[in-house]
Amino acid sequence: MATTARPRARRVVKDAVGAAAVDLAHAAARDVALPGEVGEHLGSAADQGGGERVVVHHFACTAPGYRGWVWSVTLARAPRAKVPTVSEAVLLPDDQAVIAPEWLPWSQRLRPGDVGRTDTLPRLHDDARLVQGYESLEADESGGADDAGDADAAALWELGTGRARVLGPEGRRDAAMRWYGGAQGPVTGKGAASVSPCATCGFFVPLAGAMRAVFGVCANDWSPDDGHVVARDHGCGAHSESDVVIEPAPLPEPLVDDDAVEPVSLGRPARGEPGQSPEQVAEAAAASVGEEAPDAVAAAVPPVDPTG
Repeated sequence: MATTARPRARRVVKDAVGAAAVDLAHAAARDVALPGEVGEHLGSAADQGGGERVVVHHFACTAPGYRGWVWSVTLARAPRAKVPTVSEAVLLPDDQAVIAPEWLPWSQRLRPGDVGRTDTLPRLHDDARLVQGYESLEADESGGADDAGDADAAALWELGTGRARVLGPEGRRDAAMRWYGGAQGPVTGKGAASVSPCATCGFFVPLAGAMRAVFGVCANDWSPDDGHVVARDHGCGAHSESDVVIEPAPLPEPLVDDDAVEPVSLGRPARGEPGQSPEQVAEAAAASVGEEAPDAVAAAVPPVDPTG
């Protein structure tokens, strides 16, 4: 079978007259730029999408904050014209330019944790995570009889005066994957001190519905996960069935020496002589007390008058 070759796109040759008009392009760039913001000539090229006799000149931009940007001036020449004219002069980013990231709508820019307590988000009418309340009529995925009854009662409540939209299968799946892959997931470095998983802890409150098979809420105020959703195979050191016995800290033996004698001075403090030991000072103090005791008593008791 014969094939027809596609015609190649004809490459436009750079117009010599437009390429030589560097001064004209430089003047056009200075007209739109602030003084001193147009730098050296970086070259010229034919505009492949603009037809014949169209040349684009590039000049370096020296404006602060526009590193890597260039002034682009497009010159065009009419057939048989000897002088080109200026089509446009604009500032464009080059390959090394620092530019802002591509704009995204707010619904794609937001990340978990960006919304504060005082912020309000607009309503998403086509949120894929939610379904209409009357559509969420399936029984609990765990298959339990009690759970199925709870699901039926919840479905009737939502169908009547309950919420207009509820969490659908896609929303439950996204939440479960996010929780299980985060800090609420299996025992990792955060729950290395756990003696058993959360499923066996008395403070573990299972969630209702389809999430019950995997997640619950911690109700232990001693736990770092108190009030948070945790997986059944998560854990922490505040497990209700912990068998760690807290032993009191051992106290040292009292330091009591019944054989030691501490000399106590009963009179004036003995100064002692230079070079005397503590024992010699104590002996001098005892001697001074014995010598001065009678005189001290006589001075303290007044003489008695025999005549009355």
